Amino acid sequence: MNKNTFTGIILIGIILIGFSIYSSHEQRKLQEAQLEQLKEQQRIQREQDSIRRANQPDSIVLAETPAETLSSAQPVIDESYGSALVLAGEGKQEFITIENDLLSVTFSNKGGQVYAVQMKNYRTHDSLPVVLFNGEGNEFSLNFFTGKNIATSLFYFTPVEIPAVTQLTETDSVVRLTYRLQTAEDASIDYIYTLRHGSYRVGLDIRLNGMSAHIPQNVTTVDLNWSATLLRQEKDFASEANQSTVAYKYPGDSDIDELSERSDANDKKIPTRVEWVAFKQQFFSTILVASANNFNNASVSYQKNTQGNNPRELMHCNAFLQFPYNGAAETTIPLQFYFGPNHYKTLQSYGRDFEQLVPLGGWIIRPINRWIIIPTFNFLNKFIGNYGLIILLLTIFIKIILAPFSQKSIVSSAKMKLLKPDIDKINAKYPKREDAMKKQQEIMALYKRTGVSMMGGCLPMLLQMPILFAMFRFFPASFELRQEGFLWADDFSTYDSILDLPFSIPMYGDHVSLFALLMAVSTYFYSKMMMAQTPQTGQPGMKFMQIYFMPIFLLVLCNNFSSGLSYYYMLFNFLTMIQTWIIRKFFIDEEKMLAKMQARATQPQKKSKFQQRLEEMQRRQVQQQRKK
Repeated sequence: MNKNTFTGIILIGIILIGFSIYSSHEQRKLQEAQLEQLKEQQRIQREQDSIRRANQPDSIVLAETPAETLSSAQPVIDESYGSALVLAGEGKQEFITIENDLLSVTFSNKGGQVYAVQMKNYRTHDSLPVVLFNGEGNEFSLNFFTGKNIATSLFYFTPVEIPAVTQLTETDSVVRLTYRLQTAEDASIDYIYTLRHGSYRVGLDIRLNGMSAHIPQNVTTVDLNWSATLLRQEKDFASEANQSTVAYKYPGDSDIDELSERSDANDKKIPTRVEWVAFKQQFFSTILVASANNFNNASVSYQKNTQGNNPRELMHCNAFLQFPYNGAAETTIPLQFYFGPNHYKTLQSYGRDFEQLVPLGGWIIRPINRWIIIPTFNFLNKFIGNYGLIILLLTIFIKIILAPFSQKSIVSSAKMKLLKPDIDKINAKYPKREDAMKKQQEIMALYKRTGVSMMGGCLPMLLQMPILFAMFRFFPASFELRQEGFLWADDFSTYDSILDLPFSIPMYGDHVSLFALLMAVSTYFYSKMMMAQTPQTGQPGMKFMQIYFMPIFLLVLCNNFSSGLSYYYMLFNFLTMIQTWIIRKFFIDEEKMLAKMQARATQPQKKSKFQQRLEEMQRRQVQQQRKK
């Protein structure tokens, strides 16, 4: 590598680092501006909820709020609201918990809403129960106008149907809980919750009884404000935050839309109908579905927390939704909640395209993951419980699928290696830089005579890229790998660490991932092996880039990635080296190959029209360079 190439690489590195620092600074300024726009009242409320949860984060904490605090925190409900609402505006918060084998759902009489949800079969990164949300920072409020603006979250509902069994078993088909808000002597609102055994779904029917006598006839919609403060579940706070967002689905569309995941705050107004809205975390989601008529429109937003502010909170999500309202004497609005894991088959079983929440890639990559990778992974998982072995077998399976492409690439490299003496002669014949065009023409002519394709080694590699990118998307999104360990890695879904650093290195992190290190080492040896088998016809700096720069770049890039991904790429590199050695050792006879190439070189070659045009263009370029 000459001095100019080395200087160029150093300058590129300085520019990249400088641009990264500048972008981070600008992003922080933008984030600070977005955070200043948040409502002060919501911020104070979330901080109070965080303080109550901080001392007991390992279970659902049912905060008993003093009556005097409640009366001072909520607006005064005066007599103009009517005696029924005035009475409902005073009370004490009480809770009812219903459980099945998967969920523990706690309901509050204040607002008649879901107060907290705990997953029974999953734990956080620090071995605590997975609690999706819990506290006063959550809101589920039906908003409408009856001469006064009514928000149901301000009032205390009365439980009128309490299940005799609050913990479902296999013999219990369904349990029902009904809360009622008496808005007037002849009008009320019922929230009817249902939970079944073996289901992550909680049904909610909102029943408006006699409300048409109090809601003006020109009102055609009812508003719903739904918000929740989602709690952190995973070890890598930054990775979990970067894969968490608010998603939504249009009716009749099999795809979903999401707010950009990479912002600290984001919002969007949706003027058309929406089938469901999801508060999505990396591995869990809270989804609200309009079961019948869809939402008329929606406005969604989120604000992500910073790790230093409160390590237990991940982000606060909000959705403002509208229902159609026909003014009937009795109106039922059927809704459904999904509180559960982002497990592909589980989401798919509910038939609402929930599985689109699992980020498996775009239109080329997603089908590979859906129809090849996931079925193979699930099939192996039926017989093998060790995920390290499953990934090994999955890698071998992929190598078998790609074997025909790999063999063509290896054969092409072997042919180019046999031509190395001839190419060295051409390089010696044209040592000057101004003769680079002539040198390239003679090398291409040599390839043409001997039947070696320039694309013979590249095209098979390009055909492998979709599968490699599919694996890049599969491992970080695979719920099956969550908290599944192998060797020194205790969780394949996040980075492994054999050494925690007392400082953080820009772009690298504050730890040392051994799987990322081994992957980089395997990349180095694989690149060196391939470079030794391929004659150098390009710039000298390419050798440095391929053998040294790429392994270092991948080491920095993958240090914070899923350890399962680094483990897979490491296996892929080692298996490729073994495959290359076997094919070259037992399936390639270099003497026969060289004899065929030499025989082909002696035969008259007919130039195609494309080659004639290419050579004419190259000849003109040489003439122009001579004139200069």
